[in-house]
Amino acid sequence: MNTAIILAGGVGSRMGVDRPKQFLMVQDKPIISYCLDIFQKHSAIDSIVIVVSEQWQDFAEEYVQKYGVTKVKGYAPAGQSRQHSIYNGLKCIDKNVPDTDIVIVHDAARPLVSDQIISDCIKGATDYDGAMPVISVKDTVYQSKDGQEIGCLLKRSELFAGQAPESFKFRKYFDIHNQVTDEEIGATAGSSEIAYRHGMEVRMVKGSERNLKITTIEDLETFETILKGDV
Repeated sequence: MNTAIILAGGVGSRMGVDRPKQFLMVQDKPIISYCLDIFQKHSAIDSIVIVVSEQWQDFAEEYVQKYGVTKVKGYAPAGQSRQHSIYNGLKCIDKNVPDTDIVIVHDAARPLVSDQIISDCIKGATDYDGAMPVISVKDTVYQSKDGQEIGCLLKRSELFAGQAPESFKFRKYFDIHNQVTDEEIGATAGSSEIAYRHGMEVRMVKGSERNLKITTIEDLETFETILKGDV
């Protein structure tokens, strides 16, 4: 059984708009609906849990019902950080998911994830402990401690940018969250970071430039352009 946890608890502060980015309307549909539609149609996804703040749950439920997203089996409350939200989602499915099942964590603000990426992540987590899509870093990357002076030059061929969804064997991943401190959960930046730090073998699979995360107005405009078929 493969359960998707869709993270929709972010506030979208960098967008400078009146609602979280995942609930912005694009062609009369909220961005989250595009994401949910992909997971609903994927044959390997058995159920979906949405992590969302209380004030937006009714809004999310309205469009779940409107578009017949029947795989949504529940809602979990948003946490104080992204990883806290993931933990809440894991706790929501704990009693219904066997230890060896796969959990797939995805951002509602990534509405263009492909079936292939989802499939590759599930296979990676089945064969290993987890999997995450990545893309190569195109630009030269410099490290600086003060943001003013170059400290060292990083080898571009060895650098990869992580995307979502990230998938894991449920019990191993959940147990880590039960064992670490609340501070460590809050300080975790990416879903795979805490898994890697605690010994889970996370496989990298091929991501896509198209699998963008809508964070800025420019990202939103790119998404709208793609939907219009202009790129």
